Amino acid sequence: MHRRLVAGLEASDAIRAAFADHPRHRFIPDMIWPSATGLPLYRTADPERWARIVYTQDAVTIQANDGGAGPRNEPSSSSSAPQLMADMIAAARVEPGMRVLEIGTGSGWNAAVLASLVGPTGQVTTVEIDPGVAARARARLEGSGVRVATGALPPPGSGTFDAVIATCAVSCVPPEWLARVGPGAVVVTPWAASSDWQRTPVAALVKGEEGRASGPFVCDAMFMHDRTQRVPDGDFPGLGHRPEATSVLPFTSAHVVEHNVLTPLMLMLPGVRVGLGLRPFNGGHGRIVYLGASDGSWAYLWPDGSVTGGGTLPLAERLGDAHRRLSEAGLPGLAEFSLEVGPPGEVYRVRAGSLGTWEHPPRPR
Repeated sequence: MHRRLVAGLEASDAIRAAFADHPRHRFIPDMIWPSATGLPLYRTADPERWARIVYTQDAVTIQANDGGAGPRNEPSSSSSAPQLMADMIAAARVEPGMRVLEIGTGSGWNAAVLASLVGPTGQVTTVEIDPGVAARARARLEGSGVRVATGALPPPGSGTFDAVIATCAVSCVPPEWLARVGPGAVVVTPWAASSDWQRTPVAALVKGEEGRASGPFVCDAMFMHDRTQRVPDGDFPGLGHRPEATSVLPFTSAHVVEHNVLTPLMLMLPGVRVGLGLRPFNGGHGRIVYLGASDGSWAYLWPDGSVTGGGTLPLAERLGDAHRRLSEAGLPGLAEFSLEVGPPGEVYRVRAGSLGTWEHPPRPR
């Protein structure tokens, strides 16, 4: 099963060889969370099902609700999807002899793959905020040469690094990350202007001068947010409110999904929470695109192209304008977008060539 997983990766020979060195099942704990509801799955209870889940190309949730209980199994630690891991490693340009910092150890599998890539002349340091998760990963990484630290930031005294890979999303790229790499080094991180964003596209930021960094978005993703930068999700936009206005747009919620434009639209709508949800529709449930703003304004784009909403902000109009601009440009993908990061307190800028520039306000760390 592991050989099939490795063979299915779209990656360089070196990256595939590093994955081949470390079978995934050796890093996944006996208890995993297969779905957002229901009980966890124990390997001893159903080893065949456990193995099938471990050897999909999907992420595997290894902790829910920060280790506590809740009405839903909200992932708080996971083993990332293998192809996404490979894409992020490639974006970081990891090579033999490099010193690499990983933020978010999780299962330890990614750190083990990185250790094979940097080889005996390199060094991997990985940081995990959850003490229990860190302890389990440390045990699985014993003998690999990987340094496992507990905390949210690079450990003091660990020197400088040639690349950083974060496996959690941030709204504010910590200046401590940029301070520990030299000019021209790459910091690969999922980014979302707020932790209530549903998508967390991955940017490959190249360090510049005066605490700045910039680079393209290299792939889409849905990572958990850094626990030190979470904001309350709040209620689902429009929950319990009757629509105050109705309009029709020349595209539908299905179109947004089929053409993979949800994340570009999100990047083009600063200050707006954008995502996909389900709502009663035509006797069943329909997939909607929802929008919400901090003042309580909201809008739903339905499967028939109609839009309902309320509040003072013209969210439907803003959504329609952003989609029109995307359409006129030929529906460019995420690769056309890039992120510019400044020192703490400055706006983060998203650019997309002739499409425009969007300033996302800074979030508190």
